Amino acid sequence: MNRIGIACDHAGFEMKEFLIGYLKAQGYDIHDFGCYSEESCDYPDAAHPLAIAVEKGEVETGVALCGSANGISMTLNKHQGVRAAICWRRELAELARAHNDANVISIPARFITSHEAAELVRIFLETPFEGGRHTWRVAKIPVNNG
Repeated sequence: MNRIGIACDHAGFEMKEFLIGYLKAQGYDIHDFGCYSEESCDYPDAAHPLAIAVEKGEVETGVALCGSANGISMTLNKHQGVRAAICWRRELAELARAHNDANVISIPARFITSHEAAELVRIFLETPFEGGRHTWRVAKIPVNNG
């Protein structure tokens, strides 16, 4: 499928635009959930539609950006089918996929460069889930209200 959803707030807009170009050049089909300018906006407005698309399987994975990556990750992780991981170093991006089967990478746009973000996204997308002992741990993440 190779369809990736991407979402940001105003603090992540410039980096989002850079990453869209980077990902398209790599052959990915990108669905942009906003925001669409540097004008101040609220991260949940872009995060919720991305999370819903991940849950429905409309996108294979997601990239989310805000100033610290905290707010957008908190919003994304309210959705039971989303495992958003804040990543600012290579090792975190790799472990988020390998051990946690993360399906959204959240990037702190005010703390790393666009080129660093592209490298993190590349690692995130190329790293497979290891399975094994991590499988049952990941299965325990969703809240069971039943």
